Amino acid sequence: MTGSVGTVGGTSPSAWNKYKPKFFDNPPAQKFWNELHFPDEYPMAFFEMSMLLPHFLKEGRGKLDTYFTRVFNPVWTYPDGFSWIEALSDEEKVGMHIAMTPTWNETAYFADYVLPMGLASERHDLNSYETHGAVWIAFRQPVLREAARKRGEPVALTYEANPGEVWEEDEFWIELSWRMDPDGSLGIRDHFISPYRPGEKINVDEYYQYIFEHTEGLPEKAALEGMTPLDYMRKYGAFEVESHAYQKNLKELSKKDLEGSTVDEKSRTIYKDGKSIGLMVDGNAFAGFPTLSRKQEFFSQTMIDWKWPEYDIPVYIKSHIHEDNMDRSKGEFPLVPTFRLPTLIHSRSANSKWLNEISNRNPVWMHTSDAKKLGIKTDDMIRVNTDIGYFVDKVWVTEGMKPGIVACSHHIGRWRRPEDKVNNRWGMNTVNIENKGDGKWKMSTIKGIQPSVSSDPDTSRIFWSDGGVHQNITFPVHPDPISGMQCWHQKVRLEKARPEDQYGDISVDTNKSFAVYKEWLSWTRPAPGPNGERRPIHFPRALRPDESTFYKDKKPSDNA
Repeated sequence: MTGSVGTVGGTSPSAWNKYKPKFFDNPPAQKFWNELHFPDEYPMAFFEMSMLLPHFLKEGRGKLDTYFTRVFNPVWTYPDGFSWIEALSDEEKVGMHIAMTPTWNETAYFADYVLPMGLASERHDLNSYETHGAVWIAFRQPVLREAARKRGEPVALTYEANPGEVWEEDEFWIELSWRMDPDGSLGIRDHFISPYRPGEKINVDEYYQYIFEHTEGLPEKAALEGMTPLDYMRKYGAFEVESHAYQKNLKELSKKDLEGSTVDEKSRTIYKDGKSIGLMVDGNAFAGFPTLSRKQEFFSQTMIDWKWPEYDIPVYIKSHIHEDNMDRSKGEFPLVPTFRLPTLIHSRSANSKWLNEISNRNPVWMHTSDAKKLGIKTDDMIRVNTDIGYFVDKVWVTEGMKPGIVACSHHIGRWRRPEDKVNNRWGMNTVNIENKGDGKWKMSTIKGIQPSVSSDPDTSRIFWSDGGVHQNITFPVHPDPISGMQCWHQKVRLEKARPEDQYGDISVDTNKSFAVYKEWLSWTRPAPGPNGERRPIHFPRALRPDESTFYKDKKPSDNA
C-alpha cells in the first residue's frame, strides 16, 4: 500500500539479493519422498521437520540405517534433547550415527564416528547474504592451504595442510561419493567427473573455478587484471554481481520468455508450462513479484486450498502462551528462551574464551514486581516447571523485563559427562546423567568451569565457575500446526527451589514429551491437498525431489 516493497529504503524478497551459483553438474532429482523429512501432517512446512525425528522413529515411521549430523547439535540445541539421546542410543532406530562437527558437542558424544570438520578458516565455501540492495558473492578459503600454494608448496587435499589433518566438507563428499561407486555402476561417479579433465574426479579448485567462470561479470572483471576468475576470487575474496537489486518486479519479459505462454484475462497473470512467469500490465509483460499471482498478495488461496480457510488473510492467532492460557494463581508465566545476549552467538560461541569471559551464566530474568509477589531476590534459586519436567536456575531481578514475563538466555548451559573427552574449558559444565528407566531422566551438575593447565596459558586464568543451565532439554516439541515451526516460547510454572534442588538440576519425562508431541500432532490438517498433492507444488525446497513424488498417488494427468 505504501509502495515500499522492492524499492530503495523498503523491504525486498530475500531471493532478490542472494546469488545462486551455477554448478558443473546437476544430478536428476530423487524419485523418493522422505516422510521423515516432510510428513503428511505438515504439508505447509517450509523446512524439514527434523526436530520431530525421535518421535517419528518412536512411532515406527521408519529407521535410519546411517545418519549424518552435520554441524548439528540437536541434543543441546533442539527441544526435548533426552528423546534425541534415546533415539541415537537405540540401534533399532539409528543404525549408525556419524557426527560431522568442527568442535566436540553434546550430540557427538552419542555418535559411532566423529569426523572433525574444518572451521571457517580451514575450508572453502561461498557466501551470499541479503545485506543491502545489491547481489554479491564471497569466497572463503582454508588459510594454511592457500598459504602453502603461495609458497609454491600446493597440496592435493586441504586436510594435508590443516592442523590435525582435518578434512574440509567439500572434499569429503567428493571423495566419499567417488569411492562408494568405484566402477560407476551406481550412476554416482558420473556426477563427480571434472568438466576440465574428462573421466577424472573433480577437485575442489575446479569445483569453484567452474562457479566463478559462470558468475555474471566476474570473468570480464578478472580479465581486466589479467587473472582467471578463480585467481581473482583468491585475491579479493568477494565480487559484486549486481550493484542495484531493486524493482525486479518491473523487469520486462523478453519475446523468448513469452514463447508458448498464455495470459489469464481476469488476473492478467502470465503462465508458461503450467507455472506463472509474469504479469501483463497495460499491454506490457513484467516479471512481477515471486508469488503465484505475480502480485503482492494479501489474500492467500493456498491457505484455503490446504484446509486453513480461516487464515486466508493475516489475522491474530492466540498462542499457547496467551494470557487466557495462564493461571497466574499457580505461578504460571510465559518464558522467552530465545533471547540472546549480544556477546554470544547461538550455541556456536562456547569455544570462544573472550566471549565466555564476558558472559558465562544464564539466570532467569524477572521484573521487580513479579519478584516481590513471589518473594524472590537476585541470585535466589527457582524451579522452572515445563510440560515435561523442570530445570533449576538462579534469578536476576531487573526493571529490564516486562512484568508478567520471564526470560532465560540461549547459548549457555553446555555440558559433558565425566567419560566424555575434555575439550571446551571455557563454557562446559561436567554433569551426571541418570537414566531412571521408563522415560525418566535426571541431570545434575558435578563441576562447573575451572582453571586448568594447557597449551593455552589463558586456561589457567579462568576466574568464573558458573557454566549456566541447559534449558532447552526441558522443553517439549511444539510444532505449529500450520507451518511446522517450533513454537519456542513456553508456559512455565515458577516456584522457589525445593530443599533437595541444586543449581543446574534438570528432570525430564520423555513419555510426557511424546504425549505433548501427539497432542500437537492432532491439531494438524494433513495432506493431501489439491490434486492429491503432499505439499504445495509452488513451494521452493532445497534438494527438491522429482515433481511426480509430490502426489500421494499419481499426477492427475497420469490417471487420464
